[in-house]
Amino acid sequence: MLPPPKSDRIITHMPKCFSPNAALQTKEVFHPLVKAACQTPREDTVSFNVAKVIVVGDVSVGKTCLVSRFSRGAFNKNYKATIGVDFDMERFQVLGVPFSLQLWDTAGQERFKCIASTYYRGAQAIIVVFDLSKANSLDHAREWLEDAMKENDPSSVLLFLVGTKKDLSSPEQLAQVEQEAVRMSEEIQAEYWAVSAKSGDGVRDFFLRVASLTFEANVLAELEKSAARDGADVIKITSGPKDKRGRKANCC
Repeated sequence: MLPPPKSDRIITHMPKCFSPNAALQTKEVFHPLVKAACQTPREDTVSFNVAKVIVVGDVSVGKTCLVSRFSRGAFNKNYKATIGVDFDMERFQVLGVPFSLQLWDTAGQERFKCIASTYYRGAQAIIVVFDLSKANSLDHAREWLEDAMKENDPSSVLLFLVGTKKDLSSPEQLAQVEQEAVRMSEEIQAEYWAVSAKSGDGVRDFFLRVASLTFEANVLAELEKSAARDGADVIKITSGPKDKRGRKANCC
């Protein structure tokens, strides 16, 4: 039997987004159907308790440090570049239900791109990472996303655009780069976050947000399948209310 998750991985309410201007959704509560399903668990809804998350981006933007800071609570400035793919399994408890994120940290070097891309398929969330202190890494973010989306269904994947090394940017530089990042996040329908793996600023909040949104999406998808099998009214995940930018909310 697995030990319980750490106390800081227990999620009882929807974590806040980083910026309401660049969020997948701005609501602060879980979907009522999700809360109801967690209060009365059923045997046929057990498949929603694991989500695959892939982390992509240029070499040296801080993908490994981002994952390591959350997984191990440590920052190692002398890390070695990822060869192919690294894997971490992080456990949570969401609304009283065990839930895990499979974090696939992929290599950013061009020579390992073919190896890493074989692990893209079946992702519930894609984290596209760029360096806030290097504007060209944001330019490349769209290319990484396009590669990852070739192996996934756009309608069933949550996207996150994450700027790292927040501690290395001056306030003026950060404001300028973030303006471009928010614009891109709107274009690619991603949620934007700025974090620092060195100081830990924003890292825990970000991963709790990823866990919560993927959990909610997985539960709703499982309930929809269950309703279809039972011949009941089908829950249409994509037919919910629109968010503040006119998009349909992913999980409502």
